[in-house]
Amino acid sequence: MQEAALLFLCYLLGSIPFSYLFTRMLTRQDIRSKGSGNVGATNVFRTSGPGVALLAFLGDLLKGLLAAWIGQSTGSQFLLIFCAVLAVIGHIYPVFLGFKGGKGVTTSAGIILFLMPDVTGILLLIFLAIVYFTRYVSLGSISVACLLPLVSLAMGKPWSYIVIGILVAVLVVYHHRENIDRLRNGSEAKITDKA
Repeated sequence: MQEAALLFLCYLLGSIPFSYLFTRMLTRQDIRSKGSGNVGATNVFRTSGPGVALLAFLGDLLKGLLAAWIGQSTGSQFLLIFCAVLAVIGHIYPVFLGFKGGKGVTTSAGIILFLMPDVTGILLLIFLAIVYFTRYVSLGSISVACLLPLVSLAMGKPWSYIVIGILVAVLVVYHHRENIDRLRNGSEAKITDKA
């Protein structure tokens, strides 16, 4: 029963829509009706500016950090996996917004930052390089998601961490499928484009 309560807590934690909340509080706008309509820090950046986006980013990052900490504190590798993945699922399918949320990138980053800061550093450099040269945040996100399990494996991380990497990578890439289509046909918005 206690384990089920922890898992539900991690899902609820992931469901907290910081992009929606900070945009609503600071700009009195609904992020779901702005730009791409995505409840994520990139859309907040493009529609509401860097200040609001930073708050949304930090909130989503903290969700992942806390979920990983909760899972790690149980001492069970299986509970760690479920706590981490449920936080990402909560972000993507938040109960507080009718199960329509973001794409799970920043919450996943918070989990990986807590569990594997060295892997996070490598992937962050790759992400920044891709975004700098292409101006596509989505391409950077998709690329590092695909690399996450491989880098984790190459660096000898525990099996549970690698499983988490695989699962969050699948979630992130799957929810970027429309971005992938737009990247292919050249219609994807760049970070420098205004909504």
